[in-house]
Amino acid sequence: MVTIMKRKILHVDMDAFFASVEQVDHPELKGKPIIVGGSSERGVVATCSYEARVFGVHSAMSSQVAKRLCPHAIFIRGNHHRYSEVSHQIFEIIESMTTTVEKVSIDEAYLDVSDLYQSPHYIAKKIKSAVYEATGLTVSVGISYNKFLAKLASDWQKPDGLFEIKEEDVETLLDGLPIIKVHGLGKKSVARLNRIGIYTVKDLKKYSVEDLSNFLGEQWAEEIYKRIRGIDPRPVGHVGSRKSFGRETTLKVDTTDRDYLEGLLFEFLDEVVAQLKKKERLARTVTIKVKYEDFESITRSHSMETYTDDKSRLAETMQLVFSKMALKRKVRLIGVSLSNVIEGDAVQMSLFDLYS
Repeated sequence: MVTIMKRKILHVDMDAFFASVEQVDHPELKGKPIIVGGSSERGVVATCSYEARVFGVHSAMSSQVAKRLCPHAIFIRGNHHRYSEVSHQIFEIIESMTTTVEKVSIDEAYLDVSDLYQSPHYIAKKIKSAVYEATGLTVSVGISYNKFLAKLASDWQKPDGLFEIKEEDVETLLDGLPIIKVHGLGKKSVARLNRIGIYTVKDLKKYSVEDLSNFLGEQWAEEIYKRIRGIDPRPVGHVGSRKSFGRETTLKVDTTDRDYLEGLLFEFLDEVVAQLKKKERLARTVTIKVKYEDFESITRSHSMETYTDDKSRLAETMQLVFSKMALKRKVRLIGVSLSNVIEGDAVQMSLFDLYS
């Protein structure tokens, strides 16, 4: 009998990254509730310190809501150049461990360490100590045999966590989890599932793939069915389709007016999502492109955990990306694109239509 070796996957997630960098760089901020992001009426929280999180503040939240929840919070516009610099330091450490690395965003990554002779716990501890020594920052590391479980594990004991989910522990650990913890189920899907009495993974496991197709659409039914049973064959380093949908324009007058530029991005996103739906596709990555008055171009991206054609989710992600972009010079061109595209039903009728 041939024994198939279980993979050894790590998910490395920097703890409240932007906020933690600010607290290291400015020791007077340590222990205080700080929010990185715009404080204007249309501002969005990019991230916040754990001192702010205890008040219910979280990333992608409206800054106005965050102010109401935590009136004494300190708002910081942020320094993306500095965050990129620190991220580069950390990824140098990560990539020194193995070449099989999937960079998910500026502050998280998956590693496949299956071929290394060291134990995943040894590698995780080495990463944590090396990052702290080099930057003064803590990271949380999740260990398991697939990406879904490794990511779940990295969130288990934050901050500065180290947790492993073993195959024999999957049912016990997952069954009691609220379904919002299942990466692949968005807030709207969770709310709809809650309305029909599905609150935990154990509740969700009572349904067949066919049932889930009615609830979630065929695109996600089988994948969610497998994930909640600890099955996720996605390889580390998988980047999906390269095809993208986008829209950009050269401005008549160069500007640094963030509200005006964000307004354009929303207009463009409407067009791009319409293209996406027309072609019956789903996207996972949102990218904003900016060209400055001196013709220097920059792009910033964020990849969501799941594929979608939901405009509100894509808009939320776009706002998050834009909030992290420091516009230090006048902008002459701006655009947004959706990539990591897969085939999917653009309009899916489901049982949820009965409850909407």
